[in-house]
Amino acid sequence: MLHGPAAKLGVDYASKQKTRLGIILFFVYAIVYGTFVVIGVNFSDTMAIKVIAGLNLAVVYGMGLIILAAVMGYVYNHFCTYLEDKMEKEAEK
Repeated sequence: MLHGPAAKLGVDYASKQKTRLGIILFFVYAIVYGTFVVIGVNFSDTMAIKVIAGLNLAVVYGMGLIILAAVMGYVYNHFCTYLEDKMEKEAEK
């Protein structure tokens, strides 16, 4: 009673480009997050500085990390869809 996937799976012509994009976005996020950790560990007084509307740098930076992750997810999805569509059209020719 086994069945196949619900979606029809085919060749992923854009897998190399999608992988490269994912790795680039990972390292960008890792650098931004690593900077947050370094500031928090080595310069904890800096994190207490009021930045926006009475919120300190730690809160603003932390929320920025969450927003950045969501934006990067959207960017990744957008470009992967674009690359898949482009490669599939080229493969049909």
